[in-house]
Amino acid sequence: MGAGQSKADTEEKVFYNETPIQVWSFSYPILKASFLKDVKFSQDVVNHLSDRSMSTDTSPERQSTLDAHVRARIQTELQHLRAEEEIVQKEIELALERENIDREMSSAGGEPSDEVAEGDIKNSTTLMGDLEEIRTKVDRFQARRQLSDFAAVKESGEAVVLCYK
Repeated sequence: MGAGQSKADTEEKVFYNETPIQVWSFSYPILKASFLKDVKFSQDVVNHLSDRSMSTDTSPERQSTLDAHVRARIQTELQHLRAEEEIVQKEIELALERENIDREMSSAGGEPSDEVAEGDIKNSTTLMGDLEEIRTKVDRFQARRQLSDFAAVKESGEAVVLCYK
């Protein structure tokens, strides 16, 4: 009954850690190949590697390297996004410009075409200036018309006309 327990333990013992490191309590080859030597790790090495892998602290040099790498990736992505945004804005501006030209052509009674000279169609700023000029002319005409309602002004105007006849 107790004879089985007193036998020598000839099987390999493997201790699993969070990192895949095998610890051999006896000197056994890893592979059964003649060119490989027996591998044996001391408990100190296993503990050191285990402590290092469990530690979340990184060295300041490594942290600065990681930070620089992250910053570089962010800058690259930011430049890429800005370039894409600029392209999209230009496309939107061109589409709006075409739409405005088509709208102005249709309101002017013409057919919209792709070959429109820049001088043919006035932009909204020019049109607003022209509209303001017409308003001032209308106001001057209204003022002259009101002056003609006065009898003295009317007589003076007729006298001037008679002088030139």
